[in-house]
Amino acid sequence: MPYVILMLAVLAETIGTTALQASQQFSRPLPSVIVVVAYGVAFYLLAIALKTFPVGIAYAMWSGMGIVFIAVIGFAAFGQKLDLAAILGIALIMAGIIVINLFSGTATH
Repeated sequence: MPYVILMLAVLAETIGTTALQASQQFSRPLPSVIVVVAYGVAFYLLAIALKTFPVGIAYAMWSGMGIVFIAVIGFAAFGQKLDLAAILGIALIMAGIIVINLFSGTATH
């Protein structure tokens, strides 16, 4: 269940960041409201996940997965392109998340 809560936190953060782009610097009301609500939900769920995960591990997974998801959304929804260095960097972030979850004894307390 802690992983589900953390994934929901990532999903909320991803929605908030996507809405942040769509808000056009908070000049559009609906996306601006979505930013505030989604980030509030994201941090609330992250706080719940911290009951199980050490803060460094939870934040590494939360921010890393958020980076990957936002890069994909940026490409698909906003036409933002990534160069080879960016793709390799994101692949390394994904590899780090996988290593933490498969091999680290500190992934949960």
